[in-house]
Amino acid sequence: MQLGFVSAILPDLPLAEVAQFAGEIGYSCVELMCWPPMKAERRYAGVTHVDVVNFDASNASEVNGCLSAAGVQVSALGYYPNPLTPQLEESQLFIEHIRKVIVAAELLGVRRMNTFVGRDWTKSVDDNWPRFLKVWRPLIQFAADHGVQVGIENCPMLFTNDEWPGGKNLATTPAIWRRMFDEIPNENFGLNYDPSHVVWQHMDYLKPIREFAGRLVHVHAKDVRIDREKLDDHGILGTPLQYHVPKLPGLGEVDWGKFFSVLSDVGYRGPVCVEVEDRAYEHSLDARKTALKQSLRYLRNFIADQP
Repeated sequence: MQLGFVSAILPDLPLAEVAQFAGEIGYSCVELMCWPPMKAERRYAGVTHVDVVNFDASNASEVNGCLSAAGVQVSALGYYPNPLTPQLEESQLFIEHIRKVIVAAELLGVRRMNTFVGRDWTKSVDDNWPRFLKVWRPLIQFAADHGVQVGIENCPMLFTNDEWPGGKNLATTPAIWRRMFDEIPNENFGLNYDPSHVVWQHMDYLKPIREFAGRLVHVHAKDVRIDREKLDDHGILGTPLQYHVPKLPGLGEVDWGKFFSVLSDVGYRGPVCVEVEDRAYEHSLDARKTALKQSLRYLRNFIADQP
């Protein structure tokens, strides 16, 4: 496995400085954000470390040269919009940009891109399903044609009032993943698995690793602390941020020894990237860098980085 981090936490640094920082402190890879240059629509969005608009072989050579000089690799390209939004014009823009990220991943030789399936948050899973198939069958075929794996992160995206009640990402539970992979069985379709989202949904975060071992494209390392008193007060039907807090690895509910033990048991040999969303470390660039250093030191207890 290879330890890395998600570049969204360093939006104020250009690519060269992100890569240099990663290499200097001991990470071997970085998931690079590829949002189109824009104002962020939410926290951790709108970050552009690789601009894939009009991306060509020359751009790919520059990016690879930058990473190579720092001694790190790209774990994946990341772009996390809602391609199933009911605003159809916006949806089409998201879909077209996902295609551009896939092409850029091919040109870079990365062969992985991470995203969300998306969802109309006002509708049920079943009511979303026909549109999910209409959008994602051709997208996954497009990825397969370009030799790129698509890793879907399992974040429900229902933290704020505008995302309530259904959330803006359909791919949140094992039951839904089974249905997804049954109806789109292409091997290029998989998961960017984050255990923290399984924890706060009160599910076993180890069991899916075993069942979906063959679908693990990429892994995020993020922890979560559940506030039991607030959960007792608000209940599971409250917005999730009323009773849980994203934390750095080791500061929450995930048993990382067991997590990496099961990952290694099922033969996972891909990237594991720290995703910093811990507000206690967000007040300055130095604090966010500290979060990445601390996470690396902690996770080194469980994984010997390998190429």
